[in-house]
Amino acid sequence: MRNKKMRISAIVAAAAMSVWSLTGCAASGSDASETTLNLLVPSYSDATQKNWETVVSGFEAANPNITVNLEVQSWDNLESVVSTKVQGGQAPDIYNGGPFAGFAADGLLYDVKDVTSPETYSDFQKSFLKNEQLDGVTYALPFIASARALFVNNDLLSQAGVSSAPTTWDELLSAATKISGLGNGIAGYGMPLGSEEAQAEAAVWLWGGGGTFGDASKITVDIPANLPGANQIKAMIDAGATQADPGSTNRSPLMDIFIQGKIGMMVGLPPTVGQIKEGNPDLNYSIVNIPTKTGDAFTLGVADQLMAFKNDGKKQAAITAFFDYFYSQDVYVPWVQAEGFLPTTKSGSEAMAGDESLAPFLKVLPDAQFYPSTNAKWAATNAAFKSLFGQIATKPAQDVLTEIQVQSDAG
Repeated sequence: MRNKKMRISAIVAAAAMSVWSLTGCAASGSDASETTLNLLVPSYSDATQKNWETVVSGFEAANPNITVNLEVQSWDNLESVVSTKVQGGQAPDIYNGGPFAGFAADGLLYDVKDVTSPETYSDFQKSFLKNEQLDGVTYALPFIASARALFVNNDLLSQAGVSSAPTTWDELLSAATKISGLGNGIAGYGMPLGSEEAQAEAAVWLWGGGGTFGDASKITVDIPANLPGANQIKAMIDAGATQADPGSTNRSPLMDIFIQGKIGMMVGLPPTVGQIKEGNPDLNYSIVNIPTKTGDAFTLGVADQLMAFKNDGKKQAAITAFFDYFYSQDVYVPWVQAEGFLPTTKSGSEAMAGDESLAPFLKVLPDAQFYPSTNAKWAATNAAFKSLFGQIATKPAQDVLTEIQVQSDAG
């Protein structure tokens, strides 16, 4: 997508009063008077710019003294654009992006408690807020979320004589082995350990057995707690419960095979629902919790962030007004729904709970676990998983974990 810049002007007073009566979110304080906010965001879809324009128009109507300059960039360009702006002393006031740790370490970001009302801040899922913190300070607001759940082909389970979807590893291994036994190119469980997203499949298993990749201070791959999940992956492969050659299989093409009805079970995301509707609307499937060692609820969570740069320090009230407006249920939920993601707020989850296709994801959101993306060595760890973890199909699990830890430590 080409660089897009626009300035959306304030709407007439009558419209302003109408939106104000709906939201009650107008800014107050002298530093919010005649203020301009620069908002830099990525494009999630072809509709992203229009979706943001709707938000900005409504906000300016409720806050006629605040103008928002909206800039939409492609994800490919986003990080280089924001880096250039920061280095040139022109950081955006509000930024929707990924990692924030570098900006926080340089003292450039607000503690978001200082730019949100207590009501807005307390509405976020605690697990998501924790992922936005360094040394106890919350430097970003969870923006939108994605989570994982198990997609199950009900017809294949029935044909294999499996009465219900598995909840534990033992049940999953048994069910997947029976489904693979149906033959005709059918696989019981789709296990993508290829370079596209090996770190995600690894997290599903290692964390599902009580393991962890670490935190902001330390990366932990080669630890005893990760070995049960790694060994369970090998058990699945050795039993013939997965597709052929899982070590080099990527998620996207494998999900296409699930959608075609040739895989019994596979971990998927909220957009998978739409892919099934488009590619095979007659597929008889269910969405359930990811099986774990003990059967306890768990999901891998991913969330993008909204953060606020301090800049000259005179826009705090205006930023607060914008965040409070955007995260109000009447504004936030339609944005999330339009882009096909999950909400990070409690009120948003309640509002979207009626969507049956999203209910399994929303149910496990409070239990979401996240990559240690605030750790400076996470990028190297992520790359190591993508290049090395697929070898677990043919090498001892302990050796693979050790090799990934070495590459991670080397940075």
